[in-house]
Amino acid sequence: MKRLHVHVGVNDLDRSIGFYSTLFGAKPTVVKPDYAKWMLDDPRVNFAISAGQHAAKGIEHLGIQVESGEELADVYGRLKAADHPVLEEGATTCCYARSEKSWIADPDGVVWEAFFTNGEATVYGDSPALGALSGNAAENACCATAMKAPKVACCK
Repeated sequence: MKRLHVHVGVNDLDRSIGFYSTLFGAKPTVVKPDYAKWMLDDPRVNFAISAGQHAAKGIEHLGIQVESGEELADVYGRLKAADHPVLEEGATTCCYARSEKSWIADPDGVVWEAFFTNGEATVYGDSPALGALSGNAAENACCATAMKAPKVACCK
């Protein structure tokens, strides 16, 4: 079963944790000095916030989190069929987790990731070169292994 992922950059992590904990009626499942995450079942969403150097303020990116390699292959197929460049990142460290992921931008430049999380990490991670996909993407926007030159594949 897939889960919607929303990542928001915030100015004050503690204040935002208080706000979102009240809004969701739940405490975060992960809290780090610069990051918090709620894995909610109602609505089914992976909602994360970051402060400091990791994210521009506001909606950072959206995503689809899957629970298996088979689901990831299905979503990757849809990314390629969307007829936009795909940044195939592969194995990476992101938001204190190990994941396999790819990125795409919609026609208006909103960045989306598709990912399967397969473990925890002790570091936040670095950023991929999302500017290759969208002028709206901050170069330090998220949390992925730094990439010298992005491998951007298009589906045509």
